[in-house]
Amino acid sequence: MPLILTEEQTMLKEAADGFLSEHAPIAHLRKLRDDRDPDGVSRDLWRAFGEMGFAGVIIPEAHGGSGLGAVEAGVLAEALGRTLTPSPFMASGVLSARVLIDGGSAEQQAAWLPRIAAGEAMVSLAVDEGAKHAPSRIATTAERFGNGFRLNGAKGFVLDGHVADALIVAARTENGLTLFLVNPKTAGVEIERTVMVDAHNAARVTLTDVEVDADAVIGTVEGGEGLLEGALNLGRACAAASLTGAGDEAFQQTLAYLRTRKQFGRLIGEFQALQHRAAHLFTEIEIARAAVMGALQALDAGREDAGLSVSVAKAKAGRVAELAVQEAVQMHGGVGMTDEYDVGLFMKRVRVLNELLGDAGFHAERMARSQGF
Repeated sequence: MPLILTEEQTMLKEAADGFLSEHAPIAHLRKLRDDRDPDGVSRDLWRAFGEMGFAGVIIPEAHGGSGLGAVEAGVLAEALGRTLTPSPFMASGVLSARVLIDGGSAEQQAAWLPRIAAGEAMVSLAVDEGAKHAPSRIATTAERFGNGFRLNGAKGFVLDGHVADALIVAARTENGLTLFLVNPKTAGVEIERTVMVDAHNAARVTLTDVEVDADAVIGTVEGGEGLLEGALNLGRACAAASLTGAGDEAFQQTLAYLRTRKQFGRLIGEFQALQHRAAHLFTEIEIARAAVMGALQALDAGREDAGLSVSVAKAKAGRVAELAVQEAVQMHGGVGMTDEYDVGLFMKRVRVLNELLGDAGFHAERMARSQGF
């Protein structure tokens, strides 16, 4: 299958780029950061996402969404990477929506999917517990209690968890992993906002004897591993798309600087050494974009090796984006490290995205294990 966007997907890309450049440019991130906004995200912007059909891009039309696929979600994620926009799209429109679509009961889907699609609700997936992404090392427990379960444990790096209307919590039950839909206002739930280095949002969630009914289970008891893997793979591919968007935008800003900055009476873009570095970076970004497109298409096709393709894309996009922002800062010279220029913001965002849902090392190991090493 060609690793290019279709005409419809190109139209979505143009709509997303145009909408974000007008309503949520990098200045939007700066304002939220400098004003110390208590939410760190704009609820009005999230509702506008709903009106544009972006928030519910993968949600079926029967639940008010656009009924599109992974490629379209990746298109939106890349656009968000270009503008550094703080948005609950990843937490709600990708990760949580995928879990609810694949495993939610009719009641859970009716209660949450239309509200996510409309940009009226935010739902966060609580998985990671340590300093690194490790979904196989979940220690949070869910013990049978009365007609339901009692949850105990702690989660970190919960995207936009401090503003979530609901949490999807991964916990160990007697013989496996189970996902639970938890009201964040339930007794025993404590949430602490953590502003990340890139001025985006996450939260620490502590669960102490949190009691939930049996109907809080998403899917089946001990059936959470497959649901979680499907959501994480989509999230990883979208994170890779955001990395590509951020890396490419940092590259474009660097090209503009090379074409205008003069030194020794010449445009610095005329120096062959910088031309070679820019040409190398261009080819790397295009390779990363192809890898991401291949992974998104594999997810839409339901291929058995989709998870492997996703790991290739996340690892490649992460390394290329890291190279892009490092080159951007260096080619901007000393001013590249100042807050006046945006390239430093891209460096911080890339650093966070690289850690999100597994860094290059995590995915390299994942690829090696899939090959029996």
